[in-house]
Amino acid sequence: MTARQIVEMGVAYAGISNSELGRRLGWSPQLLNKRLNTGKFTVEEWEKIAEALGARTFLGFEFSDGKKIGL
Repeated sequence: MTARQIVEMGVAYAGISNSELGRRLGWSPQLLNKRLNTGKFTVEEWEKIAEALGARTFLGFEFSDGKKIGL
């Protein structure tokens, strides 16, 4: 799954538009579209997007022995 797909699914689930997400982030529509096209977001940006969607961010690794390392 791409970053664009994750964000678009989150936007749909939250019942808002990409324009509204951009507004909540303080980003222009052009900047949001550029970032969605590249799919490159920092961890801090993922957290900001999650907050704008009313969600939480999780990121990390889970090993076969059950050990989890992450946020």
